[in-house]
Formats: sequence, structure tokens, C-alpha cells
Amino acid sequence: MATSLRSPAFPSCSSASTGTDDEGVRGTCEDASMCKRFAVSLGYWHDPYIQHFVRLSKERKAPEINRGYFARVHGVSQLIKAFLRKTECHCQIINLGAGMDTTFWRLKDEDLLPRKYFEVDFPVIVTRKLHSIKVKPFLLQPIIELHSEDPLQIGFADGHLLDSKRYAVIGADLRDLPELEEKLKKCNMNPQQNPPTTTVTMCSMVVGSPCSGGRLLQWRMTSPEYTSCFVLFNRVNMDDRFGQIMIENLRRRQCDLAGVQTCKSLESQKERLLSNGWETASAVDMMELYSRLPQAEVSRIESLEFLDEMELLEQLMQHYCLCWATKGGHELGLKEITY
Repeated sequence: MATSLRSPAFPSCSSASTGTDDEGVRGTCEDASMCKRFAVSLGYWHDPYIQHFVRLSKERKAPEINRGYFARVHGVSQLIKAFLRKTECHCQIINLGAGMDTTFWRLKDEDLLPRKYFEVDFPVIVTRKLHSIKVKPFLLQPIIELHSEDPLQIGFADGHLLDSKRYAVIGADLRDLPELEEKLKKCNMNPQQNPPTTTVTMCSMVVGSPCSGGRLLQWRMTSPEYTSCFVLFNRVNMDDRFGQIMIENLRRRQCDLAGVQTCKSLESQKERLLSNGWETASAVDMMELYSRLPQAEVSRIESLEFLDEMELLEQLMQHYCLCWATKGGHELGLKEITY
């Protein structure tokens, strides 16, 4: 069918790319942000902050893209909130490849902030984000309210670092883990304290090589007492025709998926997590997640705009997945976390 040759993709912010691909990856970050902005403008979910980071595109996004982003944002948000509730917010969250993500502000509105929320992305992306924060009181004021020191001491160092009491934004390359960890320590993420930690990443480990992705999965898991959760939105089923078209589309945009061989199936995704030291691993494709959404919510979003090719939505959603893994935290019930 003709629809099988069309492959709209959910672009994903990521900072784990290789040399010449960096510009392509930054381009996908821009696309992802604009897709979220458009979906929010139609009422798919409530986010009063994204408009302060991203302009509204004049190009209308396809309904299947909007529904896909809704499922993605919903699923990741539910897992993060489940972790926060299990730990009673006595934890930290690290968002790798965060782009223009607004989770910090939305969690604050719901009184669900962790002890500290960290974001990491390319320095050039972080610089742009910090500029918006500095010049827009709607974004800056919530950070200042949580900062126990003189607000003027909130550090905007070198144009690509913000460090406040509850929120940090760091410009770094995920391929250089020693440098990343050093920057996180400077922002008061002390690994010796071993607070429960959730790490969230959006496709970062498929844009990077399998080797660098494996190191990222193992990162900061050397202590047997360490309690952690890993949330990953990723591509899946990339061996079929639809998956190959997605790969070629991204390559034309100078974004090569060096780690795509790890995205063969849901089972390969779980196996990768377990083989890198995680104790439990779960994975679900986005169509399965979408089918399990509350019926009232599905009816609401499907009333926002007409979709005439349900098969295309199914094909697209079956090529993305949400994975999560845990280590330790048995007394907290971390292995019971689900979306």
C-alpha cells in the first residue's frame, strides 16, 4: 500500500551523535520541539511553558504525528510521576538530550519536584534554552522561587550552564561520560549519597554507537546499593520496510542511526537493558500504549482533528517504544512502576 512508503517520524532531541551528524541531530531537536508546540496549540495536552521556548510553526503537522507525541509525552510523564511517588520525591532526575523540554516547570506546578532536576544537551542547544529562561520571567521566576540563596547567584556560566538549588541545565556531549559526570558533580549531584535516580532519554542511545549506548546504560551503576530507574523512548522494529524508510529519511537529513541494530524488537530492547546490569526491564510499543490510554482521554484527543489513515498511525506507533528498567529500590516497590 502507498501508506507503507510514507514514514513520518517523531524527531527526538539527542546529544549522542557522531562527528558530521551533530548538525543533523540538532535539527531533529528543533523539529521535535516544534511538533510538541503544534500539538499543544491544538489542545492535545496542557503546557503553558513550551510557547516561551518554541515558535508556532506555520506548517500544519499530520494528525498521526500529534497523536504520537501525545502518547509519548503521556507515557514518559506517567513513568516519571510513578517514580516520584514511590520515592516521595526524595530522588533526583536526569534528562539526557532534554532539548526544550518543560518537565521541570510542569512538575513544579503539580508539586512533584524531585530534590533536583538535571538536564543535559548539546552546548549550543543549552545556550539557546538558557537565553529564553533569562529573558522570560515566566520561566525564570519559578527557578528563583526555589533557590534559597540570592537569586543573582544562580549561575549562567559560559552561556551553557545553569545551576540552581533544584534545577540544573548542562551543556555536554553524552559520548564523553567522564566530562559529563564531572559537570553533574559541580552541580551538586553527589554519587556518594546514592539518592534514588531516574534517568530519562529520548532516542539518544540509537543515534550514538552501540558501544557508547552500552556505556550510558551502565553509567553510575557500579554501586550494589544504588537505586535507580531508566526511562527510554526509542525506535523499534527497524528491520522491516517501514523501519528502513525511517532510517533513510534521517540519513538524508545527516542524522545517521549508528546504534539502530539494537532496535530490532521489544525483546532486544529489554535484553540490552538486562545485559547492562539492570534488574528488571519492560518495553511496550507506542500503539500498545495508545490502546491502553483511558477511553475518555482517547475520545478527547481523537475529537481534536480527523485522521483518515488509521493504518499509518499504527505503522508509525509500532516503530517506537517506551522502555523502562530498575535496579534496587525493592523496599520502594520500584519494580512495580508502570505507565
